[in-house]
Amino acid sequence: MTIDLRKDFVDYAKSLDKASEDPNIKKALTRAVSSYRSTVAETLERFPHTAELAEEVRELKSQSIANLDKLLEQAMASVERNKGKAFYAKDHESALEIALGIIGTNKTVVKGKSMLGEELLLREYLEEHGNEVWETDLGEFILQLRKDRPMHIVSPSIHVPREQVAEVFSKFFGKEVPPDIAEEVKVVREFMREKYFTAEIGISGANVVAADTGAMVIIENEGNVRLSTGAPPVHIVIVGIEKIVPTFQEAMKVAEVTWRYAQYGIPGYVNIISGPSKTGDIEKVTTYGAHGPKEFYVIFVDNGRSEMAKQETFSEALHCLRCGGCMYECPVFQVTAGHFGHIYMGGIGTIWTAFVAGGMEKAAPMAYSCLRCGRCVERCPMSINVPAMVGELRKRSIYGE
Repeated sequence: MTIDLRKDFVDYAKSLDKASEDPNIKKALTRAVSSYRSTVAETLERFPHTAELAEEVRELKSQSIANLDKLLEQAMASVERNKGKAFYAKDHESALEIALGIIGTNKTVVKGKSMLGEELLLREYLEEHGNEVWETDLGEFILQLRKDRPMHIVSPSIHVPREQVAEVFSKFFGKEVPPDIAEEVKVVREFMREKYFTAEIGISGANVVAADTGAMVIIENEGNVRLSTGAPPVHIVIVGIEKIVPTFQEAMKVAEVTWRYAQYGIPGYVNIISGPSKTGDIEKVTTYGAHGPKEFYVIFVDNGRSEMAKQETFSEALHCLRCGGCMYECPVFQVTAGHFGHIYMGGIGTIWTAFVAGGMEKAAPMAYSCLRCGRCVERCPMSINVPAMVGELRKRSIYGE
């Protein structure tokens, strides 16, 4: 059975056309692409082993996806062994219900950057249930104030030049904020400091999870994740099941490849979190709830990922490390930013949209935006064959499965 996609195509085409004529997008993306390319080239030259390590990680991810059920069971047991609480969320609705069950209402929540959070519309859901939720990542905070959505998976406000940031901040803070990046960062730092230490709940994602230890590895530069996960009394991790690998050593290999292709020789912070805070300083008796969180929860989210893993044509999409490098090389993304997308963006985002964030109704227009030029494959550390998968989605949009 085919799907009538005419309205979706028309609305989507209008969005792309409007974005392609936006001078702010052109200005911001031109700056970002130039910076990304020069920085990554320099980084890979300084650390030449990274390309070989990426090949190792590619095989590791393939094996991990093939054994996802076993690894999920092991990871959940490890979290529980570490005095945390582990949950499995089969779909979007159950993930939100579990999160709300932990948080309740009338709480202040500080949240780190998370594409899974965007997939679930987590902040909006928690706000609808009476909570005050603050995005602590600078880019996400800008978008929260603009009532906008991310336009890149690593740099969510990539489409907003400093001049527009100054306008948004001046209005929100009720004072003149100049279009100077250092001053813009300073005013957010001053505002957010109090939020970290009054919030009851901290929420983060994770870049990779080690099944053997239950360790969550979280890469960041701003220090906001460290504060969001360390200051409030409760820390909740919401992570996709595809992020699980067998061992801690392998998790660190995944993390290193991720940050290199995400434009960093070494990130500002690599957080490794496995449970609530603890101490053994009195008589060597381990006691939980020291300076950091007293409670630690991990929600492992499926929401279509296991179905993607079962389909040989598309399982490779689960290898994505979320480094975002492919988008900087995509000709369509360079003129439209994340308007080439629904929640997930670019060619790889088309596959994710089809399975976890909108279905074929949203994915089909994206599939026909993709040029299938293969530039994303050349940049991707996992060499994910996006053009082939996009071609299959086009067939399905016409003929059905």
